[in-house]
Order: sequence, then C-alpha cells, then structure tokens
Amino acid sequence: MADQSSPLSSSETDPVVQVAHVSFRYGQHQALKDVALSVERKQIFGLLGPNGGGKTTLFRILCTLFVPQQGEVRVMGVDVKRDPHEVRRLIGVVFQSNSLDLELTSQENLLHQGRLYGLRGPELKERVEHLMVRFGLEQRSKDRVRTLSGGLRRRVALAKGLLHRPQILMLDEPTQGLDPGARLDFWRYLRVLRDEEGMTILFTTHLMEETEQCDHLVILSKGEVVASGSPKALKEKVGGDVIVIRTSDPAGLGDSIRKRFSCEAKLVDGTVRVEDHRGYELAAKLMESYSDQIEALTVGKPTLEDVFVHETGHHFEESQESSEVRSQKSE
Repeated sequence: MADQSSPLSSSETDPVVQVAHVSFRYGQHQALKDVALSVERKQIFGLLGPNGGGKTTLFRILCTLFVPQQGEVRVMGVDVKRDPHEVRRLIGVVFQSNSLDLELTSQENLLHQGRLYGLRGPELKERVEHLMVRFGLEQRSKDRVRTLSGGLRRRVALAKGLLHRPQILMLDEPTQGLDPGARLDFWRYLRVLRDEEGMTILFTTHLMEETEQCDHLVILSKGEVVASGSPKALKEKVGGDVIVIRTSDPAGLGDSIRKRFSCEAKLVDGTVRVEDHRGYELAAKLMESYSDQIEALTVGKPTLEDVFVHETGHHFEESQESSEVRSQKSE
C-alpha cells in the first residue's frame, strides 16, 4: 500500500511512471532541476534532449542506477529509492552501449539472461523460442552475436530486455548506430509491443525525427523540462508558420519588422525568426519591404526543432555543441 504522506501514490488508473520535483547534481553541474513528469499506460513515451540536457541522468534514475538527490520517483507505484530491486523486476532495459556477450550466440545470451531472473527448464526454453520468432531471429539463434549486423544485435538486445515479461520497457538511444532501414524495423517492433501486448515504452533520444513515433514527448534542456505533450500538440503551440530570415543586420531588421508589422521578431543564433498564422502572406510582404536587406528567407510549418527554439531561444544543435564544450573542459 502506498505511503499516504507521499506526493506520489499508486492505483490501477495512475501513471506507470511518476517523477516529482527531481533534482540531481554532478559536483557543481546541475544535471536535473525540479523535473516532473508522468508516463501513462500503453504509451510510447520519449525523452528528447541534446547531449548534456539531462535525459540520460533521468533515465539512469528510472533504471535505479542513480538515486535522486531530491524529489521522488515511482515506477508502477514502487519507490525507486526504497525498493530498487522490485523496480528492476518490473522493468526491461536496453542500454545505448552493448550489453550482449559477443562470443555467445543469440540464444545463449537470452538463456543466461533468463536464468538471472530465475527462469528455468521448459518455461525458459519456450520464452526464448517465442522471442526469437517474435523478432525474426530464429534463423540466427545459433550464430555468435559478433557476426550479427547492428540491426540484428539490437533485436537480440530488445528480446533480452523483454525476457522476464516486464511491464515497462526502457531504452536509452535505442537506434544509435543503426542504418535507416534497421531503424524503421526497430520502431515497427516497438509499435507491435505497444499495440498487441500493451507494453509501455519509454526511450531517450537526441534525434528529433524519432520523436514523431511518440504518443507523448518531454523535451529537456539544461536539466529542465521545457515542453511536454504529443508531438502534434507541441507543434500546434508554436504561433503559426515559422519564418527564418538571414541578414547582415539581424538586430536592426528585427526591430524594424516589430515596429512595421506589429509582430514578434526574435533574434535566434544570428537570424531573425517570426511566427505567424499567415506566414506565407507575411513572408511575401517582408520580401517586398526588405528585399535589399534579406539574404535568405525560409517559411514552413512548425517542426519539433521550432518547438525547441520557441521554448529555449536557441537551436537544438547549439545546445548540443555547448554541452560538448563543457564536457571537454571538464576532462
């Protein structure tokens, strides 16, 4: 029974993952700051952020590898601080780095994983055979993992994470290093797990195109949640079409556009950015009015990159580059 004094409780209708006011530091670096989110049942839930945005730290807390320094996290109603062993029983995890023994066969990797979770005899054998068929690995079951392609290795890792029938599958950068075809196959498998087996899937990524697969998305930047919702809803929050103008004097042009057209013109990474529900009409007026100042102009429907810029004031790539510079300075 859940602690009634706790800010998070559990029932059949509650989210399967609940995060409340979680913060985490590495020395002086604030990796997470007052993060709150919830994951509903039978969702594909994405954590999107640049390198250094906090998503991997949060993922490690959810997997019980890190303990939250502040705040509370529950998985299926179980507190990750108080009962990490029970949380591990409830989740399946596929890490970004390889967790397979390359010298063992696909089948042997699964058999050893099953024994770690107490599976034995016919039950284990049937479970391994089922997953081999499920992920199209039955013809490669006797092959050493070393000989498999990146896409096939990912399938084995996914089968390994599902062997003990977890209620939630957690994946860290799951398609890292896969070619486009293997990525499409991988996401097809995940949708089948959600739709046919009712699996809840949580994954991290820095690839915006992958987040279109989500039912719900949380965007992290500098350790904070900057946006949350379905990809469609998030894009609808941006103020219409997005116009991006390159010019030699962005500050001057932006100021002139604000005064002349009574609209908000933001300066983002050396460009002028305008959001307007009639973007194509406004773009034509801007070209007519400032043809001698505009070097290039683009207009289009909002993307998740535009959502990130709208919420943070800078591009996703700039945030990633900044985190890499901080990382190099700390080495």
